[in-house]
Amino acid sequence: MDTYIGVIGGSGIYDIDGLEQAEWTTVTGPWGAPSDQILTGIYEGVKMAFLPRHGRGHVHSPSTVPYRANIDALKRLGVTDVISVSACGSFREEMAPGDFVIVDQFIDRTFAREKSFFGTGCVAHVSVAHPTCPRLSDACYTAAKDAGITVHKGGTYLAMEGPQFSSLAESKLYRENWDCDVIGMTNMPEAKLAREAELCYASVAMITDYDSWHPHHGEVDISDIIATLTGNADKGRNLVKRLPALLGAERDACPHGCDRALEYAILTAPDARDPAVVAKLDAVAGRVL
Repeated sequence: MDTYIGVIGGSGIYDIDGLEQAEWTTVTGPWGAPSDQILTGIYEGVKMAFLPRHGRGHVHSPSTVPYRANIDALKRLGVTDVISVSACGSFREEMAPGDFVIVDQFIDRTFAREKSFFGTGCVAHVSVAHPTCPRLSDACYTAAKDAGITVHKGGTYLAMEGPQFSSLAESKLYRENWDCDVIGMTNMPEAKLAREAELCYASVAMITDYDSWHPHHGEVDISDIIATLTGNADKGRNLVKRLPALLGAERDACPHGCDRALEYAILTAPDARDPAVVAKLDAVAGRVL
């Protein structure tokens, strides 16, 4: 199988340069339109696709990002490995603005989003005990180090609904009681949907601020965040451009089973499945349906 890297770019990253045969591609599917067209091309012999999560010009809020359409569109293109790049706040003194964190756990506090491709007519339960792919996460960590980025391996990401930032009480709860490391608004349900679509998924959190818990930084200042975003965006692109060489053009099966997540997940009997629901699952679950 060929490696096909899909990058979902967060705040501040709306495209990626240097792709050969680059073109903005329209992908249509049964879950609605994705956030934007998808920039496809080849980098160092490896196929790549770039999807701006918020759309070019930043038109989608965290709650209105069409997460299902985005993951479905990447799957339809043939993407095998998804790297999420997103801005976040930090709960740790040592995880400073400008640093990156390779996230490996999530706490999902979102509530206004569709979180599954499955439901009435075709029920499935996948495991997200380990929601990111260790192989892909290791590659992101190595790429960050090679790019000279201060990067932390492993961390728990608190996914909040937004669009407002945390209250001081919430920030302290997540940091002191829940032992979270970073906070953001977009990796859920994205990671869950990637697992349902049998895609390897890695999360690169780019720290912009200390949220509101820090006694010397106070409340989140959007002007400071935007300033840090600019520097983070360049570093994020440098990280992404190192991934083709690390992952290679040819790909074996995921050693952690991400690409076989649906093997025993679908519970609805074949003769009881709703044909209309099954038809919508043609890309994400076609392998097992």
